[in-house]
Amino acid sequence: QVQLVESGGDLVQTGGSLTLSCVASGRTFSSVAMGWFRQAPGKEREFVAAIIWSGVSTHYSDSVKGRFTISRDNTKNTVSLQMNSLKPEDTAVYYCAAGNFFPTSDYAKYRYWGQGTQVTVSS
Repeated sequence: QVQLVESGGDLVQTGGSLTLSCVASGRTFSSVAMGWFRQAPGKEREFVAAIIWSGVSTHYSDSVKGRFTISRDNTKNTVSLQMNSLKPEDTAVYYCAAGNFFPTSDYAKYRYWGQGTQVTVSS
């Protein structure tokens, strides 16, 4: 079992920056791949970014590539998502997820999920 708790969601203006954090507990954190997904009202859950267990490889959706950066600190059981140049279309609930597959944007491949944190980008 892996328990995930996200934090850092907030209201921010277009062009602003925000960092989301996800703290994991339970099973050995360093052995799982981590991902971030998001879901806007009325839309399907969308892949954002993923990072391999060691942190040496990352994978991004085209919509956030070059603006978002995923990173992890296995000594602190934490994965972060640095979000820059935010746009109104980035508004969503952001979820942290853990799984055994990398790279994958398929949410069904992630076994554990956090409760989500709201990010709102005002225009």
